[in-house]
Amino acid sequence: MNANNAEAAVQAAPVSDLQAGATGAATGGDINLDVVLDIPVTLSMEVGRSRISIRNLLQLNQGSVVELERATGEPLDVYVNGTLVAHGEVVVINEKFGIRLTDVISPAERIRKLK
Repeated sequence: MNANNAEAAVQAAPVSDLQAGATGAATGGDINLDVVLDIPVTLSMEVGRSRISIRNLLQLNQGSVVELERATGEPLDVYVNGTLVAHGEVVVINEKFGIRLTDVISPAERIRKLK
């Protein structure tokens, strides 16, 4: 199966088939996703965004504060390869920052956004 056919098969498959295939138990009409489970993806967390002019950007220096569009206490957005997959909150574990997922976008909604 070439890459285009595999992509079309994944997009056309019901979410239940995708979840079953991800376990490695490809039986009947299930899709086996084992071949893609080790592909690296970029996971990013977004605290907020701000739109500023290049003039203001060039004036930034150490100690500058950039106001974000997001209010204090709002959850962070979690993206995988640029696609929103969850929301979360910042936590500190062993003096390192992490994120606790508070709301995960459903697999069906994520697949719908890919189209």
